[in-house]
Amino acid sequence: MDGTIVLVKNMVCQRCVMAVESVLQELKIPFQDVSFGEIHLNQALSAAQKDSLKAKLQALGFELIDSQSGGIIEKIKQLVIKRARNEVPDSERKLKLSLYLSDRLHHEYTYLSSLFSAVEGRTIENYFIEQRIEKAKELLIYDQLTLSEIAFELEYSSAAHLSNQFKKITGLTPTYFKAIGSLKRKALDQI
Repeated sequence: MDGTIVLVKNMVCQRCVMAVESVLQELKIPFQDVSFGEIHLNQALSAAQKDSLKAKLQALGFELIDSQSGGIIEKIKQLVIKRARNEVPDSERKLKLSLYLSDRLHHEYTYLSSLFSAVEGRTIENYFIEQRIEKAKELLIYDQLTLSEIAFELEYSSAAHLSNQFKKITGLTPTYFKAIGSLKRKALDQI
């Protein structure tokens, strides 16, 4: 682990951040900031602190990442989630996914792709598509946008393209999914 940054697996939402902050406060571990997948500490953890933190986080469904490759994979996932949900600046939205990841992680995309595939058993592109479909599910359930508007929001070339990918991933049409509601949604950390 880096002396001041601890990487945490499965931190994908604001509630996750609040839960980890609560654990740190409970264990009286001083920290500067907690963000998706990262804890910025004031100082390195002692072995006892690390063990306590690891146990508390595991009880909540999180996991400390000790290896460099595990850290890179977790960062890939965080960046892909942000990109798939359009939570990045417009300048980064225009970049191809491969360039976006390479620029942000300072590694060749071929290295990132092969590492991700070897550990996760799927490609970065498949993970990206799954994340976009989860966002589409969320928007369908909210029922505030048409399918065409959702396709535009998620930067699909057309509503038909979104529908085809949606059916390929879920086995359901967007219309049918909308009718049955939130029963088919997955938590982001389960994708």
